[in-house]
Amino acid sequence: MPRSATRRPTLEDVASLAGVGRGTASRVINGGARVSARARRAVEEAIAELGYVPNRAARSLASQRTDAVALVIAESEERVFGEPFFAGVVRGIGTALTASDRQLVLLLAPADRTDTLTDYLTQQHVDGVLLLSLHDDDTLAGRIAEHGVPVVIGGGTRPGPGLGYVDNDNEMGARLAVGHLLARGRRRIATITGPLDMEVGRVRLRAFRAALEAAGIEPAEELVGVGDFSQQSGEAAMRALLERRPDLDAVFCANDPMAAGALGVLREAGRRVPEDVSVVGFDDSRLALSTHPRLTSVHQSAEAMGREMVALLLDLINGEDTPRARVLPTHLVERESS
Repeated sequence: MPRSATRRPTLEDVASLAGVGRGTASRVINGGARVSARARRAVEEAIAELGYVPNRAARSLASQRTDAVALVIAESEERVFGEPFFAGVVRGIGTALTASDRQLVLLLAPADRTDTLTDYLTQQHVDGVLLLSLHDDDTLAGRIAEHGVPVVIGGGTRPGPGLGYVDNDNEMGARLAVGHLLARGRRRIATITGPLDMEVGRVRLRAFRAALEAAGIEPAEELVGVGDFSQQSGEAAMRALLERRPDLDAVFCANDPMAAGALGVLREAGRRVPEDVSVVGFDDSRLALSTHPRLTSVHQSAEAMGREMVALLLDLINGEDTPRARVLPTHLVERESS
């Protein structure tokens, strides 16, 4: 059968050319198993000859699936496109979804706008939802899960009913950072935290304090500066820390952009790094290689986190009985800043 110049080839055209029934052709196209090798080969040859492209909308109606997954990042565009962590997670998610022949729908939603997303995400536009960078007052995850839509959270709050969870080992990473500074003889160690209305910010701060206490050092509140993961907040927190405790000799920053900001302020203040003040970040992003000096940082794989989020979500979409919480390992990468 010659390929028509005026219309798209149909499933019936494929079945006719292959000499099989419509149901057999459909099973081959949709990855079904109950097809003989001979029939599968005939259908594949017919598809190639006709240039047939499956109708995604029709397949979705038949399977009640859209083959689309939404990624909702509850942050501003400035943060999402300005911080390397988000780029890494999106790369990992995109790679994993492409490998599973699914589409990614990216939605940016600061916490004060997530209410408007509930209807879209629960009206069969997507098969599942990935959520990233949730704050304590964000109820989007629970609202989506109540409608039976599979949800996986990257970091943020711990999972509730119907929710999956993937994160890096923030506690171990923070303990490694503080232990490294203690081993370098530092005793007046400050920290610049992430937002304390996020689980990641609180966990890294708790682990910082616990590591000091384990070494017999009482954590001092004047050595705690609060940031929001931006470089600007790292600069502001570092200035405040130097005003309160000019004798500090080390800083653990809860991410690399804040550490880069801290390094700039220390340089302006005439403090040598690492001779006077050692600095450790958290991310081990590409930014850690471009600071001066290069930044010692806790390694977390943002891309691996994205891939694991997709793997867990696909398990939930397919109804598989799988652990709903996955924690990825972290380790310290030593460079010149400490």
